Amino acid sequence: MIFNGEMVRAILDGRKTQTRRIIKPQPFDRSQYRRDHQIEIISGRAENGDEIDGLYAYTKSTGGTWDAKCPFGQPGDRLWVRETSGLQVRRDALGGTGEFRVYRASNPDAIRYKTASGETAPIKWVPSIHMPRYASRITLEITDVRVERLKHIPRDGIIAEGYPAERAIDGGDYDQFLWYRDLWESIYGVGSWQANPWIWVIEFKQIK
Repeated sequence: MIFNGEMVRAILDGRKTQTRRIIKPQPFDRSQYRRDHQIEIISGRAENGDEIDGLYAYTKSTGGTWDAKCPFGQPGDRLWVRETSGLQVRRDALGGTGEFRVYRASNPDAIRYKTASGETAPIKWVPSIHMPRYASRITLEITDVRVERLKHIPRDGIIAEGYPAERAIDGGDYDQFLWYRDLWESIYGVGSWQANPWIWVIEFKQIK
């Protein structure tokens, strides 16, 4: 699962234990055709045993058991974090030279190498989307999955999304809202907050 540098640091600091991702495709809301039905859940099984396609399930129905089916996994599954990284040349324990992986979230000013004369070469950062599995330094275990509208995020949800500790000293509820709204739009673009999409809420704990 891809995380930007700010969110990687929040995970490593223990401040981030939740992530929210847009459901694709977005559920089709039949309430525009039937006023007594409004979509609230993503998949389920009706009383008659029929399995309902997640895109067309209703909360107001004759009853049944409803469960969210998240493509990122279910509780107990593991996620490996993909982040921007690069290779740095430096001396190893035996006095030779080798390549060592560095992560921009933790070392944004890293260089590729430094010559004896003091000249430096810039590191080539590899985008998170291209990170191979073996290069990941963080593994997460999913502890809970649910579905909600983006704007329904509660205060404790914003805190669990990695609200910065330095802002928590003077910030209040409104500052928390502004921080998360701006974070969301920095990832998904201007207007994405107002769109208020259905999202997966994934809770996790770091195990590596």
